[in-house]
Amino acid sequence: QVQLAESGGGLVQPGGSLRLSCKGSGFALDYDNIGWFRQAPGKEREGVACMSKSVGATYVADSVKGRFTMSRDNAKNTVYLQMNNLKSEDEAVYYCAVPKWVVPGACSSTANYWGQGTQVTVSS
Repeated sequence: QVQLAESGGGLVQPGGSLRLSCKGSGFALDYDNIGWFRQAPGKEREGVACMSKSVGATYVADSVKGRFTMSRDNAKNTVYLQMNNLKSEDEAVYYCAVPKWVVPGACSSTANYWGQGTQVTVSS
């Protein structure tokens, strides 16, 4: 059974940092696409960062470029999202997912599997 479990969300002040983790089970993350998405109240879900299998292609949303970094630890079957210089507009529920496709500069919003999400709150 494929499962994705996010952790690491919480409350952080503007300008602060958080690192989200997503541990996969039931499949190997390095043999599939993987991505981070987020949804703020009243807004559509959007892709934040994605990585194709074999790290052949990546996508990072313009709104987080230079602040967020996605990485993968194959030995731990875990992907991370390092978020620095957080802003109020980053506040959302963050989801880990297996997008259907990832190409350079784009990531499918349709995914085969989704995690349960972790809340990120940015507030002073």
